[in-house]
Amino acid sequence: QVQLVESGGGLVQAGGSLRLSCAASRIIVSINVMGWYRQAPGKQRELVAIITPGGSTNYADSVKGRFTISRDNAKNTVYLQMNSLKPEDTAVYYCNSRGIQNYWGQGTQVTVSA
Repeated sequence: QVQLVESGGGLVQAGGSLRLSCAASRIIVSINVMGWYRQAPGKQRELVAIITPGGSTNYADSVKGRFTISRDNAKNTVYLQMNSLKPEDTAVYYCNSRGIQNYWGQGTQVTVSA
């Protein structure tokens, strides 16, 4: 069983920045597709960004140029650097690991005030 633990969420004003972290309990960050998803109240969970084992990244159009996904294989941790935050980025952010099995973290709340 793999555990993913997110941290770094919080309350920030529009235009501000936050960095989310996702620490995995086993060595999977370098071998699985790792991703960040978010779910706003009343909306479906949506993909924010993913990073493949080869290092390729993909972003939702709404966050391109503002968010950056990265990983530290030695720390078995994935990050999401979020800049120029907007109120519409407010959501619970979830870390995901997709390989032979699919794992989710418990989520971390990000609230962006206008």
